[in-house]
Amino acid sequence: MIGGRSIAVRAQCAPAVLMIRPAHFGFNAQTAASNRFQRHPGGGSTAESAGREFTALARALESAGVGTCVIEDTADPIKPDAVFPNNWVSFHDDGTVVLYPMQAVNRRLERRLDALAAVARELRFCCRHLLDLSAEEQRGRYLEGTGSLVLDHIGRVAYACRSPRTDESLAREWAQAMHYDIEIFDAVGADGTPIYHTNVMLAIGARCAVLCSEAVAARDRERIRTRLRDGDRALIEIGYAAMSEFAANVLELRTPAAAGAAQSLLVLSSRARAAFEPAQLARIGEGVDRILEVSIPTVETVGGGGVRCMLAEVPEQRA
Repeated sequence: MIGGRSIAVRAQCAPAVLMIRPAHFGFNAQTAASNRFQRHPGGGSTAESAGREFTALARALESAGVGTCVIEDTADPIKPDAVFPNNWVSFHDDGTVVLYPMQAVNRRLERRLDALAAVARELRFCCRHLLDLSAEEQRGRYLEGTGSLVLDHIGRVAYACRSPRTDESLAREWAQAMHYDIEIFDAVGADGTPIYHTNVMLAIGARCAVLCSEAVAARDRERIRTRLRDGDRALIEIGYAAMSEFAANVLELRTPAAAGAAQSLLVLSSRARAAFEPAQLARIGEGVDRILEVSIPTVETVGGGGVRCMLAEVPEQRA
């Protein structure tokens, strides 16, 4: 078991993010077996293209008023998935920082305490408690951050679909320690294989949620739908085709209250936006003040992760 923490203030969307600029982005053979969204590049300057996409996303967030802490990936050792920090760390508004156990050996190299120091310095986030779960890797138990866990901070519910990268027992221990309810369910892709990360099929914002309900096992589907609708949150349901275009791998953020009237914005890729039907986009627009779209085709295709995976939220910290 892992130790308990005090209950945090209920705010869904963060005003800041941690991003890692990749030094050696590329196809990760160690994760390909479980991540069916990955595609091996046919050639070309994959790392350079990913770098340009990273810069475009960081600049778009900064221009929108989102606090952005950008850390340079180290050149050695090579870490092809360093651009996805949300899998190894999460920040919580009671000052808790969680480090997570990763399945792929080369992804374990991504955890960096100097990145936490940079967040403290640049975003003024004070780590009051470090919950380090990385030793679970040696026991064959994995829980890959807010890839494995999609969090409803308002209702304090964590959603997790079982997969080789999401250990059910460890997810339940995390929920107990962090004072969240837990909803564990099964979900598979169109080919029948388990969805590798919950955040490619589910996203939760303050006023709406996006769910690939088609992927959820029939015995779990209505339970998950009902729980997501709690608190008058609108539920936008998509199918496999839209999920494969990263339509659920999106993230709602907000501008800091100190900057004036806080605004909410949904960050998504051009590919994801194009996958939504016009009526769905209209419903999303009713729930957020702005939709922020950035094109990241290389990261999505080669890395098998979208905009949401590139962002580790840093919440406003309560006193």
